[in-house]
Amino acid sequence: MADNRASERKPPFTIMAARAGPSFLGREKRGWSRKTGDHVTGKMAVFPWHSRNRNYKAELASCRLETVPLECGDYHPLKPITVTESKTKKVSRKGSTSSTSSSSSSSVVDPLSSVLDGTDPLSMFAATSDPAATVTVTESSRKKRDKDDNSFVGPDFEPWANKRGEILARYTTTEKLSINLFMGSEKGRAGAAASAMSEKVRTRLEELDDFEEGSQKELLNLTQQDYVNRIEELNQSLKDAWASDQKVKALKIVIQCSKLLSDTSVIQFYPSKFVLITDILDTFGKLVYERIYSMCVDSRGALPDHFSPENVNDTAKETCLNWFFKIASIRELIPRFYVEASILKCNKFLSKTGISECLPRLTCMIRGIGDPLVSVYARAYLCRVGMEVAPHLKESLTRNFFDFLLTFKQIHGDTVQNQLVAQGVELLSYLPLYSPAMGWIFQCVSYHAPEALLTEMMERCKKLGNNALLLNSVMSAFRAEFIATRSMDFIGMIKECDESGFPKHLLFRSLGVNLALADPPENDRLQILNEAWKVITKLKSPQDYINCAEVWVEYTCRHFTKREVNTVLADVIKHMTPDRAFEDSYPQLQSIIKKVIAHFHDFSVLFSVEKFLPFLDMFQKESVRVEVCKCIMEAFINALTLEDEKRMLAHLINGFIKMVSFGRDFEQQLSFYVESRSMFCNLEPVLVQLIHSVNRLAMETRKVMKGNHSRKTAAFVRACVAYCFITIPSLVGIFTRLNLYLHSGQVALANQCLSQADAFFKAAISLVPEVPKSISIDGKLRPSEPFLLEFLCNFFSTLLIVPDHPEHGVLFLVRELLNVIQDYTWEDSSDDKIRIYTSVLHLLSAMSQDTYLYHIDKVDSNDSLYGGDSRFLAENSKLCEAAMVQILEHLKTLAKDEALKRQSLLGLSFFNSILAHGDLRNNKLNQLSVNLWHLAQRHGCADTRTMVKTLDYIKKRSKQPDMNHLSELALRLPLQTRT
Repeated sequence: MADNRASERKPPFTIMAARAGPSFLGREKRGWSRKTGDHVTGKMAVFPWHSRNRNYKAELASCRLETVPLECGDYHPLKPITVTESKTKKVSRKGSTSSTSSSSSSSVVDPLSSVLDGTDPLSMFAATSDPAATVTVTESSRKKRDKDDNSFVGPDFEPWANKRGEILARYTTTEKLSINLFMGSEKGRAGAAASAMSEKVRTRLEELDDFEEGSQKELLNLTQQDYVNRIEELNQSLKDAWASDQKVKALKIVIQCSKLLSDTSVIQFYPSKFVLITDILDTFGKLVYERIYSMCVDSRGALPDHFSPENVNDTAKETCLNWFFKIASIRELIPRFYVEASILKCNKFLSKTGISECLPRLTCMIRGIGDPLVSVYARAYLCRVGMEVAPHLKESLTRNFFDFLLTFKQIHGDTVQNQLVAQGVELLSYLPLYSPAMGWIFQCVSYHAPEALLTEMMERCKKLGNNALLLNSVMSAFRAEFIATRSMDFIGMIKECDESGFPKHLLFRSLGVNLALADPPENDRLQILNEAWKVITKLKSPQDYINCAEVWVEYTCRHFTKREVNTVLADVIKHMTPDRAFEDSYPQLQSIIKKVIAHFHDFSVLFSVEKFLPFLDMFQKESVRVEVCKCIMEAFINALTLEDEKRMLAHLINGFIKMVSFGRDFEQQLSFYVESRSMFCNLEPVLVQLIHSVNRLAMETRKVMKGNHSRKTAAFVRACVAYCFITIPSLVGIFTRLNLYLHSGQVALANQCLSQADAFFKAAISLVPEVPKSISIDGKLRPSEPFLLEFLCNFFSTLLIVPDHPEHGVLFLVRELLNVIQDYTWEDSSDDKIRIYTSVLHLLSAMSQDTYLYHIDKVDSNDSLYGGDSRFLAENSKLCEAAMVQILEHLKTLAKDEALKRQSLLGLSFFNSILAHGDLRNNKLNQLSVNLWHLAQRHGCADTRTMVKTLDYIKKRSKQPDMNHLSELALRLPLQTRT
């Protein structure tokens, strides 16, 4: 072999000196302040690293368990056990004493026999449990209670939560917003508690008056994100106030937030504002309800799931009435309506008919709101609360719907028009603001509604002029079957709509969505397509056109032949080709492709559609084109089945490869592996198996030959190594390649192929920067850093015994790897980089020993090559100090409130590393360990039990020979107590 490292005892240090400044050591040096323990930068002395000398054999012997002779005597595990039963009688009255009596019995006590005499230990525990245990019962019963309350609403009802995100994403603004923040005084809170209930009530009403009389601060010129953050702060303030028993402050916050719903100064943002504010109202309503419900828990237990007011005690009822009285004292209409609606469910504590009586009253209150936009969203909130607490009460839902129709003409009145002019908002932008609220009201009213009511609702909408917005809401909320059977009626209504307020193509799109879910009468299908396409094909805006065409392609594919589908595709090509409009509509075009191939199961029929291939030509962006082609293939080839078949095929091939053996004809065996590689180059699991087999073959060859024909054997082993080195880069999985490079390098090292081993290790090092931030495992993306950490720790264990190359300097592989680690971009929230540097310290400490912990037969490691030379140890110390700098720098970056726990854990981990591997007789290293100990405890984040055990371990080690210095260290490591 060309490598002569085994014969050279000490490589020249002139080479090492020339390479004394790699990038890993060329960083600004940082240290640890002795005075405060803080991590600081600047010109400070870096703590030098001094590894302690290790006697591995002695340490191993000290860790072995001590053999102690066992005197069995009369003991036998199967003999009966004598149990002493202790009976204690305690009297809890004041001034009494407790008496204890004991008795012994030699009978065998069966721990299961107590079940037979009725003394079930679990039942006894439940009987003596403290009241806090009731909280768990209450929580579980609450979840069941909420489920029962919504039993009328089935899974076919789309919940409000599904619409929330879409509204926030759609209704945004770039204009500046304003908000009023509560700045109320704390008067009365710190004074003596009122002795009489009347004084307490009067005090709280005065606090409310103080709030309404101007204890507010208006924040102006807020961006949308600032506004959202302020609302979230108010929501958190509500929860904090409630948790600290400041109920009046909580009510003030809710009132303040409700007032914001009367502000339409930035009208485009109103739907999103409604979502944010009603989140706070929902939180408040839940807190009040749970508060009153918890007051009903007494000696009889919690309320039943379907309780009646008779089950509620007087205290809970009085508290409930108190909340309604407080809310009734709110002067302004809008906050009074919203806050009362938020606690509507609390009426269950007072009266069986409370909710049914409040809903009509709240519905009438909305009539006093003049702004039609504010009014419709108030109705939407009342419908939402009504569906949550009493979905069976349909009368109020219907009343809200018809009240809305009566005020619908206000939208086109002078007041609204003047408001739009003042804000510079066009009617086409204003009307869609109603869609979320109207859609929700229509959805609630139409849910499980009889056919007669739906017909009446549609007829009432017909009678209103400019009813395009209403018509769109009807088609969006009503059952698809209802719309489909009346498709021609709806087309007639769409034709009569005034397009100035709401575009007709949006109405046809809504109609198309329903027809994709339900089939219209067969005799009307062609006429429906013709009427719709007349409007769609006249659209001049490519975006408006493709949004409608995408929906109606589904209808065409479901009910017509390839001839009609070809016509539709041709029309899409005609509209989307000019000015390359298709480049802005790839998602819609992909949707069209998916719908077409979903209905054409015959491959030959699909490609006989004349315009199908020209349609594919519009996908000119490479990534999109590949995705579309993949989609087409998946439609005719089950991708999962294909993967399963490949996996099964690879499994069978690997089983065959393992069974093939040519005995001691190793060259023939290697030829078989070479041929197999060429045949199965597309099956990665097979290639991985081949690499493992070749590595195993190399090890078996060296073992069998036992030095005979050494040159021939060495040549064959190098051929095996070359096979692996050539094959690994063709694999896809990056961690598969990394681990195989490491494994193959270990095999080369075991066979004294030192240069080849270096090549494998260098290849692995060069591959580390290519590791992505996340990798796919079982179809799910996982962070890659834990896998990289595991690989590098294994790599370090191998590098301990790799001898230095005489031409590449001291610890050249370690240096190269450290440079790669330094330049790798690590996640800010991860501490894996520092864990790696800690492992590096462990490696370098092991490298500084006179004799290493383990070796490879016939391979001289650096302990033999350098023989503990002082210059080698100096270079080793430099690398240790550079690693320490990285660790200390990272600890400094964690000096933030949200990262103090991580700082404590890492500080203690580094302390333990110094304790295990460092020579604490060195004053500076000793001081650093003390600083780390204090850092771990500084912010109260340390685990006291762990700190105590660590300190006990140090004291125990200090009693060992040559460990006296640890006694002095232990005296400098105090345990901080938490107050």
